Parts: sequence; C-alpha cells; structure tokens
Amino acid sequence: MIRHPFRRHSADGEILRLALPALGALVAEPLFLLTDSAIIGHLGTPELAGLGIASTVLGTLVNVSIFLAYGTTAAVARRLGAGDTAGALRSGIDGCWLAVLIGVATVAVGWPLAPWVVSLFGPGDDVAEHAEIYLRISFLGIPSMLLVLAATGVLRGLQDTRTPLYVAVTGAVANVVLNIVLVYGLDLGIGGSAMGTVLAQTGMAAVFIRVVVRGARREGVAIRPDGRGVAQAFGAGVPLIVRTVAMRVALIVITVVAAGLGTAALAAHQVAFTTWMLLALILDAVAIAAQALVGRALGAGDVDGARSITRRMVQWGVLSGVALAVLLLVIGNGYARLFTPDAEVRDLLFAALVVAAAMQPVAGWVFVLDGVLIGAGDGRYLAWASVVSVVAFLPAAWLVAEADLSGKTGLMWLWGAIGIWMLVRLITLALRERSDTWMVTGAVR
Repeated sequence: MIRHPFRRHSADGEILRLALPALGALVAEPLFLLTDSAIIGHLGTPELAGLGIASTVLGTLVNVSIFLAYGTTAAVARRLGAGDTAGALRSGIDGCWLAVLIGVATVAVGWPLAPWVVSLFGPGDDVAEHAEIYLRISFLGIPSMLLVLAATGVLRGLQDTRTPLYVAVTGAVANVVLNIVLVYGLDLGIGGSAMGTVLAQTGMAAVFIRVVVRGARREGVAIRPDGRGVAQAFGAGVPLIVRTVAMRVALIVITVVAAGLGTAALAAHQVAFTTWMLLALILDAVAIAAQALVGRALGAGDVDGARSITRRMVQWGVLSGVALAVLLLVIGNGYARLFTPDAEVRDLLFAALVVAAAMQPVAGWVFVLDGVLIGAGDGRYLAWASVVSVVAFLPAAWLVAEADLSGKTGLMWLWGAIGIWMLVRLITLALRERSDTWMVTGAVR
C-alpha cells in the first residue's frame, strides 16, 4: 500500500491544493490552546494543571460535535460530485443550524454542572478553582465553536480550504493579542485567557456565517432552518458521535490517570497532549483532503478514482508522520522550555514527547484512513472500530493507574498505553480499507 511513495500521482495536485490550506487552518486551531498554555503556564503550575482539566472537558464537548465538520464535508462533497451545488449548500446550512441548536443546549446544561465536572478529575483545591474559572467562561463560546466547525465543513465539501485557513489564522492572531491584553494588561489571570479565546471564536463564527450565507444566496438557497434537513443531518452524524464519544472516553481516562501521577506530571501531560493534538491536526490535513476528494469521487460514481486517491494519501500520511517524529525529537528539549520554568515539569514533558514522536508514522496512517472512511460516509464502521480500540486501550490505562506509578516512569507508561490504542485503530481501519464495502456511490449514501 505504501510502495513507490516518491513517484508522482495524478491526484497530487488536488491533494496539495486542499491539504496545504487545510494544514494551515488545522495548525491555527490548536494554537488557541497552545497560546493559553504558554501564557497560563507562566502564571503558575496549578493554573496550568487547571487548564489541563478544563481543556479536556471543552475538548470533549467540541469533539463530540466534530461530526458537524466531518459529516457536513462528506455530505456536501457527495452532492457536489453529483453536480448538485444547490443541494450541497442546503445540506451545509442544515448542519450550521444544527450546530447552533447543540451549542445553545450545551451552554444551558454545562454551565451549572461545571464544578461537579471538574471534581470528577479529583484535583487539589487550588487546581480545581482555576479549572472552574476557565471552564465557566469558556462555555459561553461553545455555540460559536460549533458553528465554526459546521461552516468549515461546508467549505471543505465545496473543495474550498483556503477560506477556513484565512479565518483560522486571523482568529489565532486575535487570540494571542486578546490573551496578552486580558491576562497581563488587565491582570485577569486564567479567566482573561478564557475570555480572549471566546471573543476570538465568536469573531470567526461571524465571518463564516457571512461566507456561507453569501454562497447560499448566489445559488438561490434559503437560509432559514429546514426541520427535516436538520434532523437528517443529526441522524447521519449519530455514528460519528459514537465514534467520537468512544475516543473521548479514552482521552478523559488518560487525563484522569495523569492527574493521579501528581501535579507536575499532570502539567507536563497537558502540554504533551496539546502538542500531540497539534501534530494530529497537521497529519489530519491529508485526511481533510481525503474527506473532500473521496466524497466527491464516490458522489460521481468513480470507484477506481476513490481507491487510487486513498492509496496515495496513505503514502502521504505515513511519510508526514516520519517527518514529524524527527522534528519532535530534534526540538523537544528547547520546545519544553517555552511552556514552563519548572525543571521537573520540563523533564517530564520531554520524556512524554519522545514516546509521542515514536507514534507519529502510525498516527499518520490512522488519520488518513479515518478521513477516507468519513468522506465515504462509512460512519457505522467507524463507530464500531472506535469502540473496539478503546476497549483494547482501557485495560492498559487501568494497569498504569493501579501500578501506583509516579513521575517520569508513570507518564511514559501512560503514553505507551496511548500507543496501544493507536495500533488497534490502525488494524481495524486498514482491514476495512482493504475491502470494497465502504465504497458506496451516489449523491446520498
């Protein structure tokens, strides 16, 4: 499957056209959290540990709704491939309305439950206080975050990854400025960092709304909500919700185990995990191209094209993973110094980064296959595969927790358990990709 990786492929131009802007946008997104981590890390270790808990909760809420981007990309791309641009935009608008509904409901439920949710992680009182402050303020930005996801999916499905890049970069820069002003200029501490991120996300959502509405009017598509279409968008996204929930269960367990390793280990894990997500999103650039290109090819009935593009993107994913592994090992020591002056935390962080680097080639393969199957609308299999991989991971995480480990040893074993999770994901996805079952053609799967 990964033979002749340097031989030119006919799809390389399109992959680059979609993947490079997607890469920029995907890298810009986690810079929100990395900015918060760098700024808050210099406020103190308890603040950084509190951010670790709050960001895990927020990441869970947003990522459970990632189908708003992924499902919308696949649905829009299929209709585009079938020559139905108006129908593609109608599907996208339904996804945007669904994002607003889910966002408002999340705020209503999540705000009063914030202290209880933080307590589930078992942090010390000082860490819990900072986590609650960050979480409560950040809840206000959830509707905007979800709308950004849905609108990004619309544009990706329309084969436009440049506009999301411009919006994401502008939002990331605004977030840096707002964080510095609110945290240091106005001395608002960790709450100021949360406020800055909420304001930046809200601005991004406003820009996306304008772009999507303009496209809809150009095609004569109504922007009012269609109850049936919104319900269909949610129904199509349920398997992806199951997939994401299973994955987030694993990520929450990882944070809980890290919290049991001590405050320094939790702080180091927060930065290492945020870095891992950054690298995952870099690798996801090819997966985004896979969603758009595979969805369009299957919508047009081009099975051979979908298969050929898939194989080429797997090559890209693995080679990208190798490059990131080398980069992480080279810069790891200096990189750790950016986030904390605490020598113990830096030492723990570098150890975790070494293990993370070793996993990058596998991760590259996994993320591409995930994107291929999402683009094909193969959500049911993805849901099953995610559950299987998490079931395989949980015993490994439990052993780390029960072994009463601490410090570097505990953190490295925890990241080793993450490696088991990734290997099982690779096996389940590769088996599916080798079959023809997922290649269903037509404007609607």
